[in-house]
Amino acid sequence: MGDARIEEDELNERSEQDTQASSRLQRDASTAQTAAHDAAQTDAGPRELDYLYSEIERLYHVFAHGCGVSDCAYWMLYDLQVGGGSLPVTTLTTSWAYSKQTINSALKTLEARGLVTLDFVEGSRKSKVATFTDAGRLFAQERIIPAVEAEDRAFATLSIQERKTLVRLVKRYVDALDVEIGAASERIAHADEQRKADVVKASRGLWPEGRTCGAES
Repeated sequence: MGDARIEEDELNERSEQDTQASSRLQRDASTAQTAAHDAAQTDAGPRELDYLYSEIERLYHVFAHGCGVSDCAYWMLYDLQVGGGSLPVTTLTTSWAYSKQTINSALKTLEARGLVTLDFVEGSRKSKVATFTDAGRLFAQERIIPAVEAEDRAFATLSIQERKTLVRLVKRYVDALDVEIGAASERIAHADEQRKADVVKASRGLWPEGRTCGAES
C-alpha cells in the first residue's frame, strides 16, 4: 500500500514537472515571437526596401513578357503612351538606366514588328523620333494602357496624404542614396589608385636605381 502511494506521488510530481516545462516552452515561444515582431517593426532598413523594389521589378517583368515584349521594349512603349504617342529617342535614352545600345535595340525590334517608326527629326541626320504606328497604338491600348490604369488604381488605395508622403520620402531616400553611392565610388576609386601606386613603389624597390624591369644585365 505504501509503495503504491509513493509511485502515485512520483507520477504526480513528474506530471507537474512536465506541465511546468510545457508552460516554460510556451512562454519562450511567445517571447521569441514578440521579439521577432518588435524587430520587424523597428529594424526595417534599406535591404527591405531593396526587396520591395525587386518585387516591383518582378511584377513588371512578368507583365511585359506576358505582352510578348522585353522589359526594355515594354518601358519604351509605356513612355510613348504616356508621352502622347511620339518622343525623341534622346528622351527615351536619358529616362532609363538601360544602355543606349539596349534601348536602340529594343526600338529596332519594335520597328521591325511594325509597332513604331523611327524617323529623323526634321533638319537633322542624327536625331530621331519614335512614333506609334496604328498597330502600335492598338497594341498600347490593349497591353500598355491596362497597366497604366492598374498603377493608378493601386496608387489610389493610398490616401492623398499617404501618396504625398510616399513620393516625398522615396525622393528624399533616392537623393541621399545618390550622394552616398557617389561617395562610396570615389572611395573605391581612390583605394584602387592607392593600390596601383603601392605596386609601382614596391616594384621600384626590387630593382637598383636607374634599372628597369626587363633591362639587360
